[in-house]
Amino acid sequence: MDLSVVVPTLNGREQLARTLDSVSEHVSGAAVIVVNGPSADGTTGMVRDREDVDVLVEIADRSTNAARNAGIDHATGDAIAFVNQGVSVTDEWERAIREGLREAPVVTGPTHQRVRAGKTTERAETGSVAGRSVTFVNADNVALTRNVLADLDGFDEHVPVADARDLSHRAAGLSRDVAWQAGMAVERPVGADGGTSETDWDREYRSFAYRLAKNYGVRPAVLARIGRRAFSDAGSQLRRVLAGERSASGWLRAGRDVLTATPGGFKDGLTARARDRSDRRNPRGRSTGEDRAVAVYDSR
Repeated sequence: MDLSVVVPTLNGREQLARTLDSVSEHVSGAAVIVVNGPSADGTTGMVRDREDVDVLVEIADRSTNAARNAGIDHATGDAIAFVNQGVSVTDEWERAIREGLREAPVVTGPTHQRVRAGKTTERAETGSVAGRSVTFVNADNVALTRNVLADLDGFDEHVPVADARDLSHRAAGLSRDVAWQAGMAVERPVGADGGTSETDWDREYRSFAYRLAKNYGVRPAVLARIGRRAFSDAGSQLRRVLAGERSASGWLRAGRDVLTATPGGFKDGLTARARDRSDRRNPRGRSTGEDRAVAVYDSR
């Protein structure tokens, strides 16, 4: 099995270098494709100076999913792994991918977060949505066969955040299994995930409502799922207000964002569902875009 590794990046020169160093150290024989959004931090020069990157694709779009689709366009492997900038692959990562792809056409693994006392480990997340069982892939760390990527038509470029969760719903809709491999681990150093930043509630709920409406339509279970999450988030943010961690006005603004974004996302999702009535549910996939590349530097 030939493996290609796609790394989307945007204004993350140092984080990208960390990822590429780890791939160079732990992965052998895979083609490495970096897809660079409109970065303004010298990423292009840094990547072109490296000998361990096979292809650099420059795109004008800031979307991670557009970068992933552009990476598919230039990958030659019959399996493609997607790794986010800032994580480091581990010793067993490549072997675990190959083992996982013998079980299922999609394989994912954990992100280990370095902390003072050691490290934390994500576990496989599964759920049931409107009667459909879903295994959610890790956005930092997922590999798919080229065949299943063709079936899915790549990634949906309309999804603004939590893009890998949309892929998970669509893979389940096509009855494509997802394998979880604990050995397919990546690591993030302390503080590298920007965890102190505030959630963009407008984008979060617009994406959430969009992917549920697109993949499942108007169902009581879908509406209930959105409502439960909204009440849960409202409660957790209210506790932060009571603890003095955020202002009451900020809590009210967040609530307003949720109330305005959810109907818009739901409407967009239903429109997308009508545009692509097939089980792949991807009206803004890889095949619908023109050539995303502004420039391509291919050393193969």
